[in-house]
Amino acid sequence: MLHGYGSSILEGAWLTVNLALTSMALAIVLGLIGATLRLSPVKWLARSGEAYTTVIRGIPDLVLILLIFYGGQDLVNRIALALGSTDYIDINPFVAGVCTMGFIFGAYLSETFRGAFMAIPKGQVEAGLAYGMSNGQVFWRILVPQMVRFALPGFTNNWLVLTKSTALISVIGLQDMMFKAKSAADATHEPFTFFLAVAGLYLMLTSVSLLVLRFLGNHYSASIKAAEL
Repeated sequence: MLHGYGSSILEGAWLTVNLALTSMALAIVLGLIGATLRLSPVKWLARSGEAYTTVIRGIPDLVLILLIFYGGQDLVNRIALALGSTDYIDINPFVAGVCTMGFIFGAYLSETFRGAFMAIPKGQVEAGLAYGMSNGQVFWRILVPQMVRFALPGFTNNWLVLTKSTALISVIGLQDMMFKAKSAADATHEPFTFFLAVAGLYLMLTSVSLLVLRFLGNHYSASIKAAEL
């Protein structure tokens, strides 16, 4: 049915999963930083966090991908030339894809995390400080565990959108499953067959993701209910 291209598409699917997971890990870090900036009492920090989320959310994903890959590559080579290097530097498509997707979805997650932090009663922070905890201990031991429960619905939506958006990275030459499917479709002149297979793999990935995230949501909800009892 797939004319021997099945294994090639599965290899691309594995690369797509790695891209999505690595990008989300970067997005979580940037999202936490962005949320911390947005909630900062220092005005210029709060404004810089707001500028990050506003600018990134206002530019289409594909434009950012092309801008970072081609513009970033040109910038790196200009800097290298200024430093005396004559060798042309190629940016790895996987690295460019991870940086782009992480940067984009870090902006979305910063809003998700910000709302989750704001949903936590302030009295719990005050109680932690009264027990002698440092600000860092309050953040990691009180705020973050409770923030996860409030952030999971928004996080789930962002993860699903990020997973589907990985298909855009094939435009910069990353040999993910969309790239493999396009190559197979061009060779066999059967685009419907291969793109339908890719659609099935994406659906499988999102279905498994929903099951895992639903389990995490039930786990954190059960922990909170047990604590309340």
